[in-house]
Amino acid sequence: MRVVSIPMRTRFRGVTVREAALVEGPEGWGEWSPFLEYDARVAEPWLRCAEEAAVGDWPAAVRDTVPVNVTVPAVDPATAHAIVTRGGCRTAKVKVAEPGQVLADDGARLEAVRDALGSDGRIRIDANGAWSVDDAVAAIGALDRAAGGLEYVEQPSPSVEDLAAVRRRVSVPIAADESIRRAEDPYRVRDLEAADVAVLKVQPLGGVRACLRIAEEIGLPVVVSSALETSVGIAAGVALAAALPELPYACGLATVQLLTDDVVADPLLPVDGALPVLRPVIDAGALDRVAAPSDRVAHWEARLAEVRALQQDGRS
Repeated sequence: MRVVSIPMRTRFRGVTVREAALVEGPEGWGEWSPFLEYDARVAEPWLRCAEEAAVGDWPAAVRDTVPVNVTVPAVDPATAHAIVTRGGCRTAKVKVAEPGQVLADDGARLEAVRDALGSDGRIRIDANGAWSVDDAVAAIGALDRAAGGLEYVEQPSPSVEDLAAVRRRVSVPIAADESIRRAEDPYRVRDLEAADVAVLKVQPLGGVRACLRIAEEIGLPVVVSSALETSVGIAAGVALAAALPELPYACGLATVQLLTDDVVADPLLPVDGALPVLRPVIDAGALDRVAAPSDRVAHWEARLAEVRALQQDGRS
């Protein structure tokens, strides 16, 4: 296991430095990068995803490239415009409802993104469950107008029941993220008709094959999204997107560009709005360059021991 620490270009979901543990297996490398606040129970499926990658247990691909969106953090309009312009994608996912900001900030950001994309680009927003039902309904109407039309709104409210209520009151499609990956029963989104789109992230859900099963059973169009991984982790998301029978939406996998460095020779960055379906090759020099200090390595070793103990208890 190699632990790396890579600064972010822009603060994103409260993260300014992304830490990750890379594990090597017989068929290559996998990434284990649960966020630092996650306990062993939450971090355990992330480890299963890394191990699946390291032993090469991915399904066959049915496409050679995966369309992706550019991700825009809760930044000022000028920065948002620049991110979209250099991102090379025709779809943008824009963070909204950031603590300390107001709806007018989100609207100005969306107007800048629309200007950068042009009238034919697609814009989706992600509120990370920040709004009540009534606030979500009001905000979605206002932001749909500011954006000149939204493709969908991701996780406007925290609970599945709230999502269902919002969906009944707005015309913009609703996507579920946390209501799937953090839920005891991810299929309640389907059962309550709470969403039009399922957002799947391979690490939190236990790997590519586990996500493929959810995609088959949940009965919704799927968008594969990242968890701010290095190219090693992004490759697992790409493997899922490449294996899905249908892929009607651009995926949220173009997030390596949010990092200031990477661990591979050729980072998984979009070209003409798409990522290639491949396993990137680890760069030994890069691993050394972004190696985490010894105290952080010890932290990750302790986390790994906790997860292993949890797995052992589960088998007992």
